[in-house]
Amino acid sequence: MAPHHSRPSARDLLRFVLAVAVFLTTCGRVAEARYGAGGQLSPVAAIVSEELYSSLFLHKDDAACPAKGFYTYASFIRATRKFPKFGGTGGDLATRKREIAAFLAQISHETTGGWATAPDGPYSWGLCFKEEITPQSNYCDATNKQWPCYPGKSYHGRGPIQISWNYNYGPAGQALGFDGLLNPELVANCSDTAFQTALWFWMTPRQPKPSCHQVMIGDYCPTTAAAAANRTAGFGLVTNIVNGGLECNVANDARVNNRIGFYRRYCQVLGVDVGPNLDCAHQMPYS
Repeated sequence: MAPHHSRPSARDLLRFVLAVAVFLTTCGRVAEARYGAGGQLSPVAAIVSEELYSSLFLHKDDAACPAKGFYTYASFIRATRKFPKFGGTGGDLATRKREIAAFLAQISHETTGGWATAPDGPYSWGLCFKEEITPQSNYCDATNKQWPCYPGKSYHGRGPIQISWNYNYGPAGQALGFDGLLNPELVANCSDTAFQTALWFWMTPRQPKPSCHQVMIGDYCPTTAAAAANRTAGFGLVTNIVNGGLECNVANDARVNNRIGFYRRYCQVLGVDVGPNLDCAHQMPYS
């Protein structure tokens, strides 16, 4: 006897239609991010595919990671489109790959959920956190009158680069089109904004600091003071820009070594050498 097949119910059909719609919408967003409205492949997407991105951040969507589902590939690529010089300038392909590796390494350290004996190694756990869990303060510099703090607002670390302090939230928001002083929470609630703030920090020089972008593409020319402080170009200077006050001019700092560990892994995956001056052990930090 032939088996009896029951007809799908209206509810089953509705579920199927909704599932297909979600799938198509998700695929459409990824395609739009990769290729843009004009169908042109993003320079960063040409180097970092969605598959490669997933392999770099193996555990970002684990249940143990507070940022589960937050740092999507599509959001990352959309953010890079707002900063087309990132991964798109600097001469040869190796230089562009090295800049992308450096950026991903820095945000991986800032958001890592890894530990020495973590599954797949400590450098597979980037993008696990989207904000500081127990901030030591509200990171308000009340002496800064240009970017005054709002009462009750905390400017603790949020997003991939863990942007902190009112004097960073204010100008980042101004550049990106949101009120960073009034709505700092947006950085931990909107993945596109989160990645945009990280890239804003990466691409924007703040005197006396050059931008991380300038350093990684070879567009950094040290001043006399910078040369005297041994701020030589390389991944170590990027670390100095990001958190040199706490980590640089220190021998064998564990945090610096962790940043380097991520960077080495990503350069290896992208097939480029790491370049000179990996650490900032002998660099004076910026004041």
